[in-house]
Amino acid sequence: MKKIFYIATALCTMGLASCDIDNVENIGEMSSSQFPKTDADAEAVLAGVYQNLNEIHANPQMSFLYNACLASDDQLGGGGTNDKLMQAEDLLMNYNADMTNQFYADRFKGISRANTLLEVLEGSESMSEDVKNQAIGEAKFLRAYYYYELASMYGNVPLVRNAEEADNKQGDVKVLWGQILQDLRDAASSMPAENSLNSSRVGHVDKYTAEAMLGRAWLFYTGMYCNGTTVADMVSTTYNPLTSVELPDGTTLTKQDVIGYIDDCVNNSGYSLVDDFRNIWAYTNKKTINDYPYVSGQGLAWVENDNAINPEAMFAIKFNKQASWNTTIGYSNGYALHFGVRGGQDIKNTFPFGQGWGAGPVAPNLVKDWQVAEPNDIRLKATVCDVNDKQEMPNYTRGGWADFVQETDYYAKKWSPIACKNDGTIPGSDGNPAPEYAFCFETCMYGMTGGQQGGYGNNFQLDNIHDLVLIRFADVLLMQSELKEDVTGINLVRARAGLNPIAAYSLKALQDERRWEFACEGIRWNDIRRWHIATVALDKQEGQDIYYCGSPAKNEAASHNGGYSIRYNATAGFQKMPDTQVALGTVVQNEGWTAADSEYGGW
Repeated sequence: MKKIFYIATALCTMGLASCDIDNVENIGEMSSSQFPKTDADAEAVLAGVYQNLNEIHANPQMSFLYNACLASDDQLGGGGTNDKLMQAEDLLMNYNADMTNQFYADRFKGISRANTLLEVLEGSESMSEDVKNQAIGEAKFLRAYYYYELASMYGNVPLVRNAEEADNKQGDVKVLWGQILQDLRDAASSMPAENSLNSSRVGHVDKYTAEAMLGRAWLFYTGMYCNGTTVADMVSTTYNPLTSVELPDGTTLTKQDVIGYIDDCVNNSGYSLVDDFRNIWAYTNKKTINDYPYVSGQGLAWVENDNAINPEAMFAIKFNKQASWNTTIGYSNGYALHFGVRGGQDIKNTFPFGQGWGAGPVAPNLVKDWQVAEPNDIRLKATVCDVNDKQEMPNYTRGGWADFVQETDYYAKKWSPIACKNDGTIPGSDGNPAPEYAFCFETCMYGMTGGQQGGYGNNFQLDNIHDLVLIRFADVLLMQSELKEDVTGINLVRARAGLNPIAAYSLKALQDERRWEFACEGIRWNDIRRWHIATVALDKQEGQDIYYCGSPAKNEAASHNGGYSIRYNATAGFQKMPDTQVALGTVVQNEGWTAADSEYGGW
């Protein structure tokens, strides 16, 4: 049977490194009787598989990464009184029958594209072996990554390994995770020992990215499922991770094997830590830094200024300035919009941060824990904006949209939209004076056009295009320390943060270091689950000081769902299966989602 391919050009808009942001994909379909025949064909089809990374950004609030931020102990739900989905994800509750169905369907669309490409590539004799092996490795990586997110979000999802597989119902979750690990192992073996920093493969995942993702998937599966596959097993406080996993091809992957892959990545990949932690984040860009008191005058510079390549970013989603509400919303950074300071006021009041929907306000318990554990850690202020700190927001006044839920006075900086002062390059529009402040620094730096809507740009909903980094080299260093139970990687990361080394390895030290290094990057959620410490960690959010619609209040989750730990123990942190998928008969509903107490009605 002929297969239909989803094809795209301008792969550089989705991937690892910088490219011409004026490039836009041309999307279409072709039959396998015509396609792919050449090396260029293979790359065009592969671009269609990558495109699924951006596709999720049309509805980021339904995604695993978004859910992982809000469900963790480091961020609350936030948003306004009508943004019930945000608050439901924080409380481990449901809002609407198909709350996350779009993400579920979109990720399986990406898996289907990867399956179709793999079937044709593995039997092809018309293209060079090097190109074919690289494309196979990339397709397997992406299939594994998409399954990693689905399995982390929902637990046991159907495993579909070819384009026409008829049996698409749930099977054994051990086989599902075995396939994820096998794909990542094979992807690392298939691709050459060449990184994507200074080669013709810029914009593609590489061997070392696959090794890093293998470590992440290994640590989650072998920890989360170390006691068994039932909810009771997964919420147990016993933590004794597995040391070997049987793979679907009959081979065994061991902990020592994974250490070997991680060691190879650390020693040979060519990726490295950015010199200063603050230079990773867009608020040090050249259009903003001189006007932002926290970072001005310190010799800092964003690592991606002038489209430079970030040596620490091993896997990132790229965006471009052609986002449109009609067709290509996912070309803009939807996470920046959602996690921006809740809007409704003059941009100078929130400068240097742009505005958005106010999702994921930083939980006060994170700040308190951090101040006690590491009072001299530069990463705290580099990660968390305290709106009451005049060095952070000199002109901030409480105001804007008055319906803010779970406001904490703390915002996460890393993914935030970043504003800049008009440097004279932004003209006025339709006789109106030019704005004093640009909604996003991209308007100044890249000549934004308002998401193809004309005028001088400054469309705060569509114009954020800075990278969303999904895997940093710092993660590989800390995974190496965790797997080998030594302090080498930990101390390299601590040194970059200006902290003294620790003398001896402990799991607690490793856990703390990961929390500080990756705060508000969506990594903490799976960490506390796999370490079997989720209930204790989540309950620290209970009773924290918040504002509700501008008035002082307490974060009383217990009044909505019985409390964080009760909902976690009922669900193991897995989301509700979308009702549409249950109705199709492909999955059964997850535990903890059928009773009325799982439904969120509002704060």
